[in-house]
Amino acid sequence: MSHTLHPAHIALLSTQDTLPLSAQWFVKAAVVVTQWDIRRKTRKALVKLDHYQLHDIGLTRRQALEEAAKPFWQA
Repeated sequence: MSHTLHPAHIALLSTQDTLPLSAQWFVKAAVVVTQWDIRRKTRKALVKLDHYQLHDIGLTRRQALEEAAKPFWQA
């Protein structure tokens, strides 16, 4: 059994006013995982900025390192 959505399934979902509960859950989970990934990438890039770039965004090296040390799930 294939777990991919076929065009017929997508068309059915798009005609409904609300998504089924399981689809709503998966969308919410995808949003959270995407936010985590953005945080991880942003913090990784923050460490690579030089003094002048950090100054431009109003951060010290210490602040950048503290932010980068946070786990991806922490805002």
